[in-house]
Amino acid sequence: MDRRGLNETLRLLARKYAEIARETLGDDLISVVLFGSVARGEATPTSDIDILLVVRGLPAKGAFKRRAVIEPVRERITEDLESLWQKGVYVDFVEVLYTPEEAQIVRPIYLDMTEEAVLLYDEEGFFEGILKRLRERLREIGAQRKTLGKIRYWDLTPDGTPREVVL
Repeated sequence: MDRRGLNETLRLLARKYAEIARETLGDDLISVVLFGSVARGEATPTSDIDILLVVRGLPAKGAFKRRAVIEPVRERITEDLESLWQKGVYVDFVEVLYTPEEAQIVRPIYLDMTEEAVLLYDEEGFFEGILKRLRERLREIGAQRKTLGKIRYWDLTPDGTPREVVL
């Protein structure tokens, strides 16, 4: 499978994941966001499929309790993953789970999402609103996304003035 075909296959799989999440989690699901190498179209046969989910009613504490909420989604997508594994494509989903309140807190992973996130499901534009506000704030402070070889990073103080930046 060439790179373009791989990326297309993984994006379709991410869309299927979002559909299954919608069916499984129902009205508790607010947003499903694809980010990372698959969203950028740079996936390799060993890439993660990075997914951020915003879900109402997540357990307040405990990673295992939170994972249990999405386990039915993972069970329904496992056959698709195993099919890819048999073809030498060793991908898996890596989920980041937030409640709506937690999602409102700007996090470092949101920076790249402002430019490359793919909103697979977004109830009433919830997460798009978060990204829009962050984009506006990044413009206000003159932040710049820079590249050094294959590394991307954000310069939040491009004028070189040392200061604390609040996003």
